[in-house]
Amino acid sequence: MQSNGMSQPYTRGQALPELLKQRILILDGAMGTMIQQYKLTEADYRGLPGNTRFADHPGDIKGNNELLVLTQPQIISKIHEQYLDAGADIIETNTFGATSVAQEDYKMAGLAREMNEVSAKLARAACEKYSTADKPRFAAGAIGPTPKTASISPDVNDPGARNVTFDALRASYREQIEGLFAGGVDLFLVETIFDTLNAKAALFALDEFFEETGERLPVMISGTVTDASGRILSGQTVEAFWNSLRHIKPLTFGLNCALGAALMRPYIAELSRICDAAISCYPNAGLPNPMSDTGFDETPDITSSLVDGFAKDGLVNLVGGCCGTTPDHIRAIANAVAKRKPRAFYREDSEAAA
Repeated sequence: MQSNGMSQPYTRGQALPELLKQRILILDGAMGTMIQQYKLTEADYRGLPGNTRFADHPGDIKGNNELLVLTQPQIISKIHEQYLDAGADIIETNTFGATSVAQEDYKMAGLAREMNEVSAKLARAACEKYSTADKPRFAAGAIGPTPKTASISPDVNDPGARNVTFDALRASYREQIEGLFAGGVDLFLVETIFDTLNAKAALFALDEFFEETGERLPVMISGTVTDASGRILSGQTVEAFWNSLRHIKPLTFGLNCALGAALMRPYIAELSRICDAAISCYPNAGLPNPMSDTGFDETPDITSSLVDGFAKDGLVNLVGGCCGTTPDHIRAIANAVAKRKPRAFYREDSEAAA
């Protein structure tokens, strides 16, 4: 991917690099956690009774949260607005699983392009409603990992087996990118990366899109460490993960999901030491707990205190929440880090280390 330096300014999201230098920016929290609070039924996911478009769609579609931008858009818009009201500078589109590869599970692969464009429009409209001259808001096109993995066998008895190819992922991501861009996103977020090869397919598709259209949007990259070994699922340490993707010259690089803030700290500290990009961190609200209303243990006070610890020690530039977090978590995080200075980082055209 080409440099996003001064010779090639962003065509959208131009203000983000400077804002990241001025203060710690706030990302929104979990979309799925908030959707779960509505306790939607199968009929609700289909949009019934007011929307009969999917009334006869075969198979169960309950749980297909990305479909809700077409069947329950008012719910998605309300969630976006709740996070913006809580202080989020950046909200994510409801497109984590809106690729044809992921939507095959619901026999809805053909809807992927539409899902992305509509979802981007909803997020962009919410941002416009809440943006001010002093606090602009940004819509990030969320690009998830898909349920399939290009570098790990789904069959323990056949290490060479694969259930998806790089080219299939690239084509699926390209379709998603085109929909998100058409809907008006300000930047792209390749997130919850557990397989670097999947991420490279998404980033290759982005590079193709930028090259062919002449557009340039900020790109954020966020991986997920799956256990105490400090590695992503496909086996890389966080240092190796950074070194395999640093040529992309992302606006931000960091971690989300998985371990929660307390267990994530050493890996964020390591990235902060080695990365010449802004550092992002949006953890789960602790570890899963099915007895909790949100499915996770940590209250807003606990999560915000842990995240504030990262900010106090100068480790981060962008923070937010992942699974189990709510607008209350984001408000507490925003309030906590408001007094902190962002981590100093160098743009890609500097040879100095952060």
